[in-house]
Amino acid sequence: MTPLSDRVVILGLLATVALVFALVFWTVRLHPNGGQPPLLWRDGGQPARSGSPLI
Repeated sequence: MTPLSDRVVILGLLATVALVFALVFWTVRLHPNGGQPPLLWRDGGQPARSGSPLI
């Protein structure tokens, strides 16, 4: 079995890096906050009122 040429190895590495970058970019664009709901104190929303005191 003959070893791969340098050009094939470099192209394979570049393709792998491009694929990983594309997957990370695509995931971040779809879920910019990791899929978790935003915290109320960060986006200025009002907390839900339950009618009972906290303490």
